[in-house]
Amino acid sequence: MTPSETRELVTGALQEVAPDLGPADLADDGASLRDDLRLDSLDFLNFVEALGDRTGLRIEEDDYPRLATVGDCVAYLAGDRRTPPGEPPPENR
Repeated sequence: MTPSETRELVTGALQEVAPDLGPADLADDGASLRDDLRLDSLDFLNFVEALGDRTGLRIEEDDYPRLATVGDCVAYLAGDRRTPPGEPPPENR
């Protein structure tokens, strides 16, 4: 999946759970899901479920903090989902 396709997947899932969000709301990769896009905790859980449905991935609750912004979500789906930033991969620990 290309970065553009990944971003479209994320923004599509966001619009699914918060249909009032428009393209301008989702244009900023730094937009906070909770503060800027005003997703409450139930919206966030529905968003995570929508991402899982669209990708076939099971997103672990421990990873929820890594999904703070639109850009974080794109990076999470595009990269290694099990290694927190700054930590070595599991095989090197």
